[in-house]
Amino acid sequence: MLTFNLFCMRKVFCTITIAIAALMAVSPVCAQNVDIFRLSKKTVLPVKSDTLVILPWFDEEIGEDVCLLDSANIEPDTVITNPLRHMYSIPAATYSAPLVYDNWEILDSLELIPQKRPAVVGEAFDWIDDLNFGYLLYKRAKQNFIANNPDMVKYNIRNLPEPPAHYNAFVDPVTTRIILQEEITGEEKEDISNLLNFKQIKWLHSFNASAQFSQAYVSPNWYQGGNRSLVALLNLVYNIKLNQKYYPKLLFETNISYKLGINSAPDDTVRSYNISEDLFQINSTFGYKAFRRWYYSANLQFKTQMLQSYKANSNTLRSAFMSPGELNVGLGMTYGYENKRKTLTFNSSIAPLSWQLRTCFSSRMNPENYDIKPGHHTVNKIGSSAEYNMTWKMTYNIVYSSRMFLFTDYKLFQADWEHTVKFNINRYLTTQIYAHLRYDTTTPRAGESWHKFQFKEIFSLGISYSLSNS
Repeated sequence: MLTFNLFCMRKVFCTITIAIAALMAVSPVCAQNVDIFRLSKKTVLPVKSDTLVILPWFDEEIGEDVCLLDSANIEPDTVITNPLRHMYSIPAATYSAPLVYDNWEILDSLELIPQKRPAVVGEAFDWIDDLNFGYLLYKRAKQNFIANNPDMVKYNIRNLPEPPAHYNAFVDPVTTRIILQEEITGEEKEDISNLLNFKQIKWLHSFNASAQFSQAYVSPNWYQGGNRSLVALLNLVYNIKLNQKYYPKLLFETNISYKLGINSAPDDTVRSYNISEDLFQINSTFGYKAFRRWYYSANLQFKTQMLQSYKANSNTLRSAFMSPGELNVGLGMTYGYENKRKTLTFNSSIAPLSWQLRTCFSSRMNPENYDIKPGHHTVNKIGSSAEYNMTWKMTYNIVYSSRMFLFTDYKLFQADWEHTVKFNINRYLTTQIYAHLRYDTTTPRAGESWHKFQFKEIFSLGISYSLSNS
C-alpha cells in the first residue's frame, strides 16, 4: 500500500498537470491521440497526442497498480486521473452548521503520515482512518478560527437554553454491565466550577474519642468462685499538623492525648475502684527540611498524671498531678515516610542532645522513687533520646500503631514501647488491644526478679467517634 504522503504528492502533481493541460489544450476537433504519463521508477516515454491522461504511481511488481486505457472510451481533449483509493470525508453537517463554542482543548501536533496497518487487514479500515483524520483536522481548524476570530463566534453552549446531553459509557466492575452516565454540561457545570474557589487548608486537624468497656459478673455461689469486675477506658486524641503541600520544607505536628482507665476493685477494703491508667501526654515536633525525607528537628514530650492513685487496701499515694511529671526536649533529625496508598506512615527522631526534667511535687510521695534527691522536687538530666511512631492500616477495618521512646544520660536508661491494635466493627463500635512495655533502671526493687521491666495489657470493646478536616 502507498503511504499517505505519496498520495498527497500525487494529488498535488495531478492538480498542477491539469492546470498545465488546460493552458495547453487544443481544439477538440484536432484531437486524435492520447498522451499517457506513467510516473514510475523508470523514464517516462510520452506519445504525441491532443489528450493528456495521468495514471497513478505504480510498481511493476504489482499488477493492480497498472492501468490499461481503451482509446475508444476516452473523449478527446480531457484529463483523466485514476485515484489510489476512495477517500471518505467527514459529514458536511459537521462544518456547515453554525459555529458553537463548547470547550477548549490543548491539542497535540497532528501527524500527516498515518500509521501503517498490517497487510492482512487490507483496506477494511480505510474509512475509519479517513474519518478520524478528518475530525482531527476539523477540531484544529475550529480552535484556530475561534482564537483568531472570536467576534464571529455567536453561540456558547453554556448559554444555550437546552444544552445537548452527552453520555459516557463505562463498564460497572460489580455487575459487569455497560452503564450510560450523563456528562454534566451547561449551567450545572458552571455551578460545579464554583466549588473550585476553595480555601487553602494550612492546618490539618483530627480528633478521636473512644470509650472502651469490659465487664464480668460472677454470682456469689458460682462453683469456681471469682469476683465481678468492670473496666472502663477513655481515650481522647487531638492532632494538629502543618499541611506540607503548601509548606514542603517545614514540619510541625503536635499530638495531645489523654488516657484514663478505671476498674472495679472488689478485693480492696478501702475503696471500690482503682485507677489503672492515667496519662496526659503532649508530643510536638518542629523541623526544617534538610534533604529528601530528613529534617533538622526539635522534639518535645511532656507527660503526667491528672488524678490521684493509691495502693490497694491503703491510703498510700502512688501518683498525682506532676508527681511524677516528665519533660523531654531534644535536638537532632527526623525522618518521615508515607506510602502512596497512605496505609503506612512512619517517622523516627534521633536527638543526640536531649534534656530531661523529672518532677515530684507531692509531699506524700517519696521522690527517691523517681531518682530525685531527698529534699528536692526536680532533677535535670542531659543525654540522648530517640523515638519512632508507626501507623499501619492492615485492612480497611484493622489499624495497628506502635510507638517507642528511648532516653539515656549514659548512667541510667529508660524505654517505653506501646502497641495498639484497633478493630473497627462499624463507624462507631470498636475493639481494641493495648499493650505497654516499660524498662526503667531507676525503678526501686520490690522483691520481683524482673523489677526493671514493667508490662500492662488491656483488651476492651466500646464506641469511637472521629472528626477530621483532612
